[in-house]
Amino acid sequence: MGIQDLIDDFAFLEEWEERYRYVIELGKGLEPLSDEEHSPANKVEGCVSQVWLVNETRKDKAGKTVLHFRGDSDAHIVRGLIAILMRLYSDKAPAEIIETDARDVFAKLGLNEHLTPQRSNGLYSMVARIQADARAALGTATA
Repeated sequence: MGIQDLIDDFAFLEEWEERYRYVIELGKGLEPLSDEEHSPANKVEGCVSQVWLVNETRKDKAGKTVLHFRGDSDAHIVRGLIAILMRLYSDKAPAEIIETDARDVFAKLGLNEHLTPQRSNGLYSMVARIQADARAALGTATA
């Protein structure tokens, strides 16, 4: 399921409570992280909940380098937000990840107006980490 499918699903759900439950349901489908991957090195700073993100460099069917992301959190809603980020960024080329405007997608999903400021800050901390990983994969990481 791509991000447009997700936008369409959210548009179908009329009440925010239904969307909230859907976000939580999405989180249940995350690829698991090992105990070792729940490490300080993988922890995302700036999130109220505990969040871990890992990435692997892979080759797609055309032989192009892509980043595959996995993540986890101790909060159900945050796990769902991670699932949305995985759909947005995982298995994409680093340059495509950097160019993708997460705020635009979150606005289309209606997330911007329904998340607490702390959740929004955490969400954008995750986006910053993913984009930093993409810059590092390109060899253009900034200090």
